[in-house]
Amino acid sequence: MNVDPVRRLHAIARLTVSIRLAVSALVLAAILLTAALSSLLWWRTAEATSRQLASTINEQIVAAVRKEVSAIVDEARAAHTAIRTLFLQNVLDTREADKREFVFLSQLQSQATISWVAFGWPDGAFFAAHKLGDRRLEMMEISLTDHPGQRRIDEYDVVPGDIEFANRRFEPTGFRVAERTWFKTGLAAEEPQWFRVTDHPTGEQASIAFAGPIDVYQERQGVLAVIIEYTRLARFLSQLHVGSTGTAFIVDGRGELVAAPDKEADELHPARGDTKLLPLAREALEKAGDAGRKDAWRSHLTSGAAAYEVALTPLPFPGWSLATVIPEAEFLGPVETTLRRLILGLAFGAVLAALASAVLARSVIAAPLSRVVGEIRHVETFALERVRRHPSRLKEIASLSGAIAEMAAGLSAFRKFIPADLVRALLRQGVEAKPGGSIQELSVMFIDIAGFTGLSERMGDRVVPLLSRYLDLASEVIVANGGTIDKFIGDAVMAFWGAPQPQADHALRCCRAALACRKAMEESGLADDLGQPLQIRIGINSGRMLVGNIGSELRLNYTVIGDAVNVASRLEGANKSYGTQILIGEATERLARGAIVTREIESIAVYGREEGLSVHELIGIVDEGAVGSGTAGWIADYEHGLANYRARRFAAALADFEAVLKEHSHDRPAELMRDRCRQFVVAAPDAAWRPVAALTSK
Repeated sequence: MNVDPVRRLHAIARLTVSIRLAVSALVLAAILLTAALSSLLWWRTAEATSRQLASTINEQIVAAVRKEVSAIVDEARAAHTAIRTLFLQNVLDTREADKREFVFLSQLQSQATISWVAFGWPDGAFFAAHKLGDRRLEMMEISLTDHPGQRRIDEYDVVPGDIEFANRRFEPTGFRVAERTWFKTGLAAEEPQWFRVTDHPTGEQASIAFAGPIDVYQERQGVLAVIIEYTRLARFLSQLHVGSTGTAFIVDGRGELVAAPDKEADELHPARGDTKLLPLAREALEKAGDAGRKDAWRSHLTSGAAAYEVALTPLPFPGWSLATVIPEAEFLGPVETTLRRLILGLAFGAVLAALASAVLARSVIAAPLSRVVGEIRHVETFALERVRRHPSRLKEIASLSGAIAEMAAGLSAFRKFIPADLVRALLRQGVEAKPGGSIQELSVMFIDIAGFTGLSERMGDRVVPLLSRYLDLASEVIVANGGTIDKFIGDAVMAFWGAPQPQADHALRCCRAALACRKAMEESGLADDLGQPLQIRIGINSGRMLVGNIGSELRLNYTVIGDAVNVASRLEGANKSYGTQILIGEATERLARGAIVTREIESIAVYGREEGLSVHELIGIVDEGAVGSGTAGWIADYEHGLANYRARRFAAALADFEAVLKEHSHDRPAELMRDRCRQFVVAAPDAAWRPVAALTSK
């Protein structure tokens, strides 16, 4: 039984409603919106309070560290000044061993952060007092007269209010104070200065030293150094509480770690603090740049699924910064927990009133609109085969979905005439469909079938399947290697690299594609009507060329034009003269040098140009093992012969090219060069001769 079409339309009209009526049903959602806004306001307030708390904690830590670093720097300066004053006032002579030991040891005992007090004489002698943790000291002396090559060590135990001698021993040493930067610079300086020191008589230990010269009666006695090992800073950092799981680091201007918290660290125990959060501190230092080295700087960083508050603060020591890393979960965790409970409570109270409007909005408006938007996204990305029509009870949505499906169907008819990948790339970059372009350095490639004219005449329309298979292979290889197919010109394929997506290695990609095309043709088994394997010729060149939408307002082609493009076309044809398959220009060889294996054929003047162009044959890729000992040999012989040829040493060049043919028989370039050399050996060219071959055809 047939239904009256008019009655069917009326029935559909009764089922569909205006979108304005559907939106009015969302008024009830205001309840949920009010609840959401209230929760958001509370969360923002609580978050601000928590962040302020974290900031206060950070400020307290910064103040403590700045105070400690200032104290360390001041202690080192004070100790240096005190000892220097004793020397200058002649209260203490640098060679008075007993008094010197007493003064050095007293400084170590009185200044908790000082690790070394050392003195070096111009004759290379060295004396130092060294702290061994908190309960032991050692005095060491390296003399050039007594026990040369030995280090005398006296160890002392620290007892309440005094020290007791423990033992003396001698150890071989290669330490030479005269070779140390702090000594050499301090000996020539006028005032003490800071140094970064890692090499000590006891081994390597990162430290800073305040070192300067000692003059008595205007005579330079040597260099005094007060040294602070980084382990003292690591121990101090371990006493700070940066939240429950946060930490603080001291880093220098290069991002290198100075100290990480370690309560066990001292002169005897290397710092082994937890540095798992150190990459965040370095990331913040790099992100902040000069601003983080001059002023306090804060940032929000993430690592994995966790978020952190990272603060950088310059310290009194030049180039040092304090980096505090606090997980956000420590101060936002309770806020988020409370927020979740509040949201659940508000949602439960509002769900009954908002349920009807939520269901209506979801089923009638949200879901259909989401599906329609999804189809628009498919059209936007030119994925036309994925576009579907979606029925809806809303007239506007049903009409919109139908219009999108019809638009996709219309565009699909042209997909085989335009490169879809190119269209997607241009759409992503926002390139407008109007004439225009820009000059860029790109690489372009031309491919065609050798002898295609005769082949097409012999095969007639039977050549179409063969040509189609060849174009499929070339297109797949070009796209797989990131190339943009410009156009098909009969059997010729034109493609380029470097646009519309920038490719820093466009020359190497182009070369890889050329070699892959040659391999694909060899493995495809494609043959002409005579049963001979199908051969291709490829020309590649790189350079600055115009790329963009070329044409008129009515018809555009995204292509490249310019002299570099013309040269690539000429190089493709030049393969016929040299019996080669892939020729590349000198710019391409230069850009891909080191990654490809080539040999320079010679300098040629392509059709339409007078100046010479260095042309290379592309042989293979270096990392794919393209060069064996045999291949490298005949390539070297050929290029040596080419150098002799250009220098007019034709007899020597003839011998080189004949050597090439012995290793690599039937090499057409070598045969051509050999024949030329034979002619020039018999009759040398005049003085105006140039080693440039002119190609008289395209």
